Amino acid sequence: MAGDSGIGDEPSELSAPDQGAPRPAPLGLRDRISLSFAVGGLLVSVVLAGATLVLTRSQLIDSRESAAAAVAVSNATRLSNQLTHDATIEDLPAIADSLTKIEGIQRLIRLGDSWLPTPELDSEDLPPLLLEQLAHRKAGQQRASLSGQAHLVVGIPLVAFDADYFAVVDLADVESTLGNLQIVLFGASIFATLIAAVFGAWVSQRTLRPLRRVRSAAEAIAGGRLDTRLEPQSDPDLDRLADSFNKMARALEERILRDAQFASDVSHELRSPLTTLKASVGVLEARRQELSERSQTALTLLSDDLERFTRLVVDLLEISGYDAGAAALDLSEVQVAQFLSATTRGIGPVPLHMPPRSENLMIRADKRRLARLISNLLDNADRYGGGATSIVVENDGPILRIAVEDGGPGIPEEERGAIFERFSRGSAGGRRGGDSGTGLGLSLVIEDARIHKGRVWVEDRPDGLPGARFIVELPTDTEDEL
Repeated sequence: MAGDSGIGDEPSELSAPDQGAPRPAPLGLRDRISLSFAVGGLLVSVVLAGATLVLTRSQLIDSRESAAAAVAVSNATRLSNQLTHDATIEDLPAIADSLTKIEGIQRLIRLGDSWLPTPELDSEDLPPLLLEQLAHRKAGQQRASLSGQAHLVVGIPLVAFDADYFAVVDLADVESTLGNLQIVLFGASIFATLIAAVFGAWVSQRTLRPLRRVRSAAEAIAGGRLDTRLEPQSDPDLDRLADSFNKMARALEERILRDAQFASDVSHELRSPLTTLKASVGVLEARRQELSERSQTALTLLSDDLERFTRLVVDLLEISGYDAGAAALDLSEVQVAQFLSATTRGIGPVPLHMPPRSENLMIRADKRRLARLISNLLDNADRYGGGATSIVVENDGPILRIAVEDGGPGIPEEERGAIFERFSRGSAGGRRGGDSGTGLGLSLVIEDARIHKGRVWVEDRPDGLPGARFIVELPTDTEDEL
């Protein structure tokens, strides 16, 4: 109801985009190896940079503190030796001038309630905690920020007098050095990470090279080159992989050849009884009028099934030849327009659409196999698509495309790969009539195209009308098979 839409519906509406959000594609093995090297290089460089920075900082500051403390103790001792109990603040400048002076170190002196300051510092700049510690007549030191800069303050009480000596050490140069070192180490970490990533990419490329060879060999076997084998890899582990792969490929080849030989032998053995049966049925056909109506119906069914059985045996012989690798091309020059017109002449008028000025378009092909390919596509359109509506030829330089269109219900996208499998008719198998074919027609189409180094696929009609469009793509100049 319209009045039911409210706050309670919002969570389901908001959660819908999250459920349908596409997941990111996982990284490949090569990318993961490179990323692992990069992360490893980053971690190692960060650890080394951090350790270097900490150790350097400790070394520089400890060195500066030790030097400042030594100078402060020396000056405090000299000041205590030169002071007298009746000395006043006016006497301090002359005594202070005789003390050791080092660049970057300033001194403050307290005598009673009076201070001998410097042009840059006075008693208010000193850390309160350090002043409190010296009030208890204990020496100490503390790092503090004075005027926005890091300083080290060393305080030493003059026990014999009511006086204190303070040495203020400027740490700005140390901090600057550490800052520059931090920048250098950060840049070195980035550089080390990049080097590790490049090295990881190089290692992954070399590591995955045997897998690429295995992939190429597997693709070659899947493409029908059953004699493909892996070469020795010059590595004990990879050699075992190559041996296992070669054993698998050899066993697969022997199994396929054995099955192909079995199918070929069975087909050959069936040809003789089929010939006898056809001769016998021919005798019965010659005397059909003498048979009863029921016998004539049985004879018709027998003739149809015998014709289908004969085609099945012929197709099985062709398929077994492909499986055994015994199929070869008998190439010749074929004039496309004339060839297609002759192929379609026996099945009724089918519109043929040729490219402009292509009356003399030629292609090198095996006429018998190419004629069977086109005939099987036309026969498939006639059985399941209501008949072919047109044949469209497209010439794209070295590539020739022949499209057979029909006006049937079309082929669902999920079935477009399965229909080329042997004995597969897809969902149209349930709609076939009395003559359903052998189920090998499209399998022979794809084999005939493959031996010409072409390919076959099916798609929707480009004009938007119902129906299927089978496209055969062939090279115009096919080389002879070895």
